[in-house]
Amino acid sequence: MQKIKSLMTRQGLKSPPESLGDLGAVESLRVPGKEEFRELREQPCDPQAEQELINSIEEVYFSADSFDIVKYELEKLPPVLNLQELEEYRDKLKQQQAAVSKKVADLILEKQPAYVKELERVTSLQTGLQLAAVICTNGRRHLNIAKEGFTQASLGLLANQRKRQLLIGLLKSLRTIKTLQRTDVRLSEMLEEEDYPGAIQLCLECQKAASTFKHYSCISELNSKLQDTLEQIEEQLDVALSKICKNFDINHYTKVQQAYRLLGKTQTAMDQLHMHFTQAIHNTVFQVVLGYVELCAGNTDTKFQKLQYKDLCTHVTPDSYIPCLADLCKALWEVMLSYYRTMEWHEKHDNEDTASASEGSSMMGTEETNFDRGYVKKKLEHGLTRIWTRLDELRMFLENETWELCPVKSNFSILQLHEFKFMEQSRSPSVSPSKQPVSTSSKTVTLFEQYCSGGNPFEIQANHKDEETEDVLASNGETCVSRETLKSRKKSDYSLNKVNAPILTNTTLNVIRLVGVSGTCECSQLESTGLGLSSSRLRTTLNRIQESLIDLEVSADPTATLTAAEERKEKVPSPHLSHLVVLTSGDTLYGLAERVVATESLVFLAEQFEFLQPHLDAVMPAVKKPFLQQFYSQTVSTASELRKPIYWIVAGKAIDYEQMLLLMATVKWDVKEIMSQHNIYVDALLKEFEQFNRRLSEVSKRVRIPLPVSNILWEHCIRLANRTIVEGYANVKKCSNEGRALMQLDFQQFLMKLEKLTDIRPIPDKEFVETYIKAYYLTENDMERWIKEHREYSTKQLTNLVNVCLGSHINKKARQKLLAAIDDIDRPKR
Repeated sequence: MQKIKSLMTRQGLKSPPESLGDLGAVESLRVPGKEEFRELREQPCDPQAEQELINSIEEVYFSADSFDIVKYELEKLPPVLNLQELEEYRDKLKQQQAAVSKKVADLILEKQPAYVKELERVTSLQTGLQLAAVICTNGRRHLNIAKEGFTQASLGLLANQRKRQLLIGLLKSLRTIKTLQRTDVRLSEMLEEEDYPGAIQLCLECQKAASTFKHYSCISELNSKLQDTLEQIEEQLDVALSKICKNFDINHYTKVQQAYRLLGKTQTAMDQLHMHFTQAIHNTVFQVVLGYVELCAGNTDTKFQKLQYKDLCTHVTPDSYIPCLADLCKALWEVMLSYYRTMEWHEKHDNEDTASASEGSSMMGTEETNFDRGYVKKKLEHGLTRIWTRLDELRMFLENETWELCPVKSNFSILQLHEFKFMEQSRSPSVSPSKQPVSTSSKTVTLFEQYCSGGNPFEIQANHKDEETEDVLASNGETCVSRETLKSRKKSDYSLNKVNAPILTNTTLNVIRLVGVSGTCECSQLESTGLGLSSSRLRTTLNRIQESLIDLEVSADPTATLTAAEERKEKVPSPHLSHLVVLTSGDTLYGLAERVVATESLVFLAEQFEFLQPHLDAVMPAVKKPFLQQFYSQTVSTASELRKPIYWIVAGKAIDYEQMLLLMATVKWDVKEIMSQHNIYVDALLKEFEQFNRRLSEVSKRVRIPLPVSNILWEHCIRLANRTIVEGYANVKKCSNEGRALMQLDFQQFLMKLEKLTDIRPIPDKEFVETYIKAYYLTENDMERWIKEHREYSTKQLTNLVNVCLGSHINKKARQKLLAAIDDIDRPKR
């Protein structure tokens, strides 16, 4: 292509213009006419020959424009010219020229539409440029007019207006800064008026405004001053919170809580409040006791002020003990009344907050409020538990308790204790204690509500000095019983050797006293190892007590949450049995006396709680009433159920059941004739029961064994013996019809002798043995139905019944069918 362009150049032809600068050349370019194109194209066409001709053209013809072709050809002529060679050379050049011309004509014809189109676009572009030149000219003319018409005076007006706006904004900022500078005066006034919410709100607003103008140097100093003021407000707020502990004022406490809520420190406020209550209790009791000690000592020696409270109490004289205790109760009553009113305030406001939240608020704000409210409620409940209960003291009593009987009078009643005198005053003498209502009014008024407006319940107690004596212990003469009474007693009644006085321990008596002091109690029960017979309700109760009261961890976890730490404070380590209590001796029936005292004193305690339920329900704060109801329904009501699992341990060890199984294994059951004499294992078992009866009598000389307890012990022993008999029969390898009759004879002999030792009727599990013996006589079909109906027997016992006892009168196929029926039944373990 480059060669063709060069030849076109040599022949006076030019390529299409590549810029607008060649526009004149383009206009003067001569386009070959149609005739010329036609002549060129009509010539014989051999593309390959033409291409060879073009390729044969010397390279020099394609050189620069300054190349002189004529000179080059003349210089090529030989010294001696030959006409024929010249003509042949000329014809060759003509052929090359014709080939180039034809190639050029073809290319021009091929590119002519694009050339024409490009030429039109160039023409359109030239027209657009001319129009743009006109627009630019007009624009410059209008700009010149605007420049001449817009004077310097109008620009000055605009500048002054802008300056005025800036000055107005500056004046507003200066007024705000002036207000901020005078804020500390108003904050001091609000704090003197105890308007803590208003002061905090103002301080927070000032901080927000100060952050807006922090680019001023005077504001940066003010901002730090406001932060100091806010910290000062928090300190005064904490002092105001501490005043709640002794003299609760609803308006004052409302302001304090609103202030802490504005600070976003509701939880911190509750933590501080509990710390202040603890400090208030300590300071109150210390100051009261210190006053009496100094008064009795006759001087104000500072050494008393340095003593610990426990050591200070040792200096209280006997004469001043009662007045000091009364003043202590009065002072502590004020603290507890404030705590009660604090809980009442939160309960009321929680209901109001819940109602307002339901009307509409942001979800995030509601969740945060609910979290704070739940934290406060949990904290108050934990604090109430810590103030009222005495778990550490109870644990101390349990670990030092030898489970000996506390000798109280036969007519002992909790109303005889000092702590319950207040209940006796409000009772009518004509109404029995069990039927006496707590209040004659239609609406029960709690003790806190009764003295909420003023007064002190301990001031009333001081007026009844004639009732201060307490005589609840039994004298030695009260243990005598008439000879006629002993003659009329039942065989199983071991309680008439002593007066029918309540069975209780020192621990139980102290728990009752604590209930009288506080009005409520969380009861701790001893865990028994014989829980196999315990009901699911009893197991649930024991598990709940262990989880809520017993601290199973060795040490506190430093990473534990606040709630977990608070819960740990309310728990005590599991109490251990005193080393003085021996539960492994068979002569004492494995500590039966101690078990009776422990169990029956707990049952007695539960009965006293049931007696106190109306009163506790009346004085209990509303927030704790659900827990009181749960305590009665799930704990108090299950106390009597502890008898079975605890006494089961004694029954399991009192009789040598293993020895009986060994004796039964030596008996020959495949005898051929009916025996008239029972086997010796029956006599051995009866001797065990006679010895058990004697030991019970010996234990009853130490501790009265109530009839329900003796009945449970006999029932357990008989039930275990009868089940051991069935197990012994199930171990038989061979048995005949006469052997089965011998089993009936043995069991009847056992029953006859046993009924002379105990008054329990019917004999427990009597049918369990008789039904198993009689199953031997069943047919194949009856036996299959019997197996499905009697699931109380173990798989081993049923299998032995089929293989050994029925083997004599059923075939192998029937036996396999019965064994398959046993395998198909999912039998519970007994």
